[in-house]
Amino acid sequence: MCNRWFTAFFVAWMLLPSIALANAIKGVRTHESPDYIRVVLDTSKASKYSIFALDNPHRIVIDVKDAKPARELSLGSAEGLTHIKGLRGGKRENGYRIVVDTEVAFRPKSFTLKPIAPYGHRLVADLYFPKGTGKAAQAALPSRKAAVQGGRDIMIAIDPGHGGEDPGALGPRKILEKDVVLQIARRTMNQIKSKKGFDAFLIRDGDYYLGHRQRTALARNRRADLFVSIHADAFKQASVYGASVYTLSDRGATSETAKWLAERENQSDMLGGVGNVSLDDKDPMLAQVLLDLSMDGNRNQSIQVGEAVLRNMGQITKLHKKRVEQAAFLVLKSPDMPSILVETGFISNPGEARKLAQASHQLKLAKAIANGVEEFMRSNPPPATWLAQRREEIRYTIGRGDTISEIAARYGVTSSALKKRNRLSSDRIRVGQTIVIPRG
Repeated sequence: MCNRWFTAFFVAWMLLPSIALANAIKGVRTHESPDYIRVVLDTSKASKYSIFALDNPHRIVIDVKDAKPARELSLGSAEGLTHIKGLRGGKRENGYRIVVDTEVAFRPKSFTLKPIAPYGHRLVADLYFPKGTGKAAQAALPSRKAAVQGGRDIMIAIDPGHGGEDPGALGPRKILEKDVVLQIARRTMNQIKSKKGFDAFLIRDGDYYLGHRQRTALARNRRADLFVSIHADAFKQASVYGASVYTLSDRGATSETAKWLAERENQSDMLGGVGNVSLDDKDPMLAQVLLDLSMDGNRNQSIQVGEAVLRNMGQITKLHKKRVEQAAFLVLKSPDMPSILVETGFISNPGEARKLAQASHQLKLAKAIANGVEEFMRSNPPPATWLAQRREEIRYTIGRGDTISEIAARYGVTSSALKKRNRLSSDRIRVGQTIVIPRG
């Protein structure tokens, strides 16, 4: 009798609907990057799935095997997503299907991710835009704008670290590094853009991930004069605190030089950020020398701008170390522009995490970073910039017998240009007066 009962129970248990053991789809999230739309399925376990594209009409189909929707499942909204009309879902015989209705023929790539705080299991589908239809194509703007007469603006690339499925460090109360640094980066960009002779742009302007080399490539494409990567540090001991600034170490620079030289596809634009110099026609030894010189010069400038930023940050927040540190961060390894990495504080420190999440403190940090950048650039303006041209002007103190026409002739400028530059309504000048001689 007992055996018969056990057998019946076992058979009944085996015949329970598979849905009871199904993979629960708990949520669907979407992010847009310049190159693709990312669709993320948050699941209760690792997913077995298939993904394919259909035409007439265009749509992407994601079939998750042995899956069911959680009670609270929301497919989210497609509002604001480029070329996405909507998302819908429905049960299948052996699982659950999600359909992304699109306006164009996206090219899907997919993978799964294991849990990492604050996320669990994830099924990720990256829907790549057809050529010429994404934001990357729409953003093909002139790389540098001459916003003021007499020279171009200095261009600063601001890179918020992490993003998308890479949250970075996790602070108390679920404060995410990726969110904090994006907010600080936006404020830093606005502070820099408000300064005359400067312009800035964000490498990442949303919650999506970019590879390290892709980040520097985007800066290079816009011919940036400086690359600033913004992060929030973390450590196993919550008591550690303070902001810091990093530049590329000697060892990292040496290894990166070799890597660049080994990658033939990079040869044509290795020095693209410092003029129209190409290594294509150079023998290997000369190419090595040119690249080493470029990297050495940019590393020296990186240290100087890092010191200026650190000095300004030290006025509004505590520092972890009072000197610029060096490390082989991949995101700093570009031979054609100075690069710094700013750790705005320790998000693992409860007190500092609270400050990093406050708009007022973020604005102070942004102003300090921007002021440090401005301080360095005013002393070391890149060629052909408005600041460089102003720096090349000469300050002249009027002596006895000097006249506007004689000073103008001496320096090769016109009298009208000299008066215009100094806002003089007449030729009258006085001994001891200081005027500025404009560039000829």
